[in-house]
Amino acid sequence: MIERTDFIAVPVQDRDRAEQFYGEVLGLPKNPNSTDGWWEWETGNVTLAFVDPEMIGVPFTPLPVASIVLRVADFDAARAKLEAAGVQLMGDVLDSGVCRMQPFTDTEGNGLMLHHRYAAYPDGTMP
Repeated sequence: MIERTDFIAVPVQDRDRAEQFYGEVLGLPKNPNSTDGWWEWETGNVTLAFVDPEMIGVPFTPLPVASIVLRVADFDAARAKLEAAGVQLMGDVLDSGVCRMQPFTDTEGNGLMLHHRYAAYPDGTMP
């Protein structure tokens, strides 16, 4: 049976452009074990791996809206950083009554989202 999620494959067409976005704009650390052919970025609990689908005979298709949701401690600061970097934000801030979310895309058109939960679960715990 499944033990865990090892990584999420992130389709890219321009690895250098994507590296600048994930490393500098999002501030994710590049896994030091990455190779010339396999690049990984660490989010703290899940690895994002750049994959060029065309290298395995599959046409490039970006991930849909909010496929990768990234937790942030300071939602407003994170959103402002994206805006200052010229990142394409999608729509308005979403507020569910327990969390705030902002969909956006990376340089490859992949759907990402900032997420900050501000209310506890009914049992009083926070994720």
